[in-house]
Amino acid sequence: MLKLLARTFLRLTGWQIEGERPEVKHYVMVAAPHTSNWDFIYMLAMATAMGIKPRWVGKHTMFRWPFGGLMRRLGGIAVNRRSPSTFVKTVVTAFETEPELELLIPPEGTRSFRPFWKSGFYRIAKAANVPVVLSYLDFGRKVGGVGPSFIPSDDVTRDMDIVRNFYANIHGAYPDQFGTPILREEQRVTSEPAT
Repeated sequence: MLKLLARTFLRLTGWQIEGERPEVKHYVMVAAPHTSNWDFIYMLAMATAMGIKPRWVGKHTMFRWPFGGLMRRLGGIAVNRRSPSTFVKTVVTAFETEPELELLIPPEGTRSFRPFWKSGFYRIAKAANVPVVLSYLDFGRKVGGVGPSFIPSDDVTRDMDIVRNFYANIHGAYPDQFGTPILREEQRVTSEPAT
């Protein structure tokens, strides 16, 4: 029933789906570009129409009474964002203990322009040894869906080149708020002196 409602909503609003649901049961899905409040609604509709049950991470304070139970039922995983190592460890543990985990992360972290993406999606996928799946909403064409995937390697720049190439021609609702996907870790790698 939910699939039918999602497909009907997308059709009535003029959106189409591209790509296929990932065959694997564990992955980190990048949700980009993230430039509008509408992104969440369309991404959720796309995921539901494709049979994806996305999970997401949220501040542990969101999971307190009286809304904690609801947040968990809606797919939330409580994490303490103040401690990056605890954040990654909590989500990696979820990958180890749950038979299926389709984790959706908007790495921009905000709808406003930021020069760097947050690297949590990458660090989680690498630590959990699961693929990064690229998903998108292209407001220019009113098309969204699932693109390529990759297993993070030891070459963050090469991995992020895959991401940059994929998102190069995809336009968010507000294109000027979507920058080139780059991680701070890439800056550190390129600035290290040669030995």
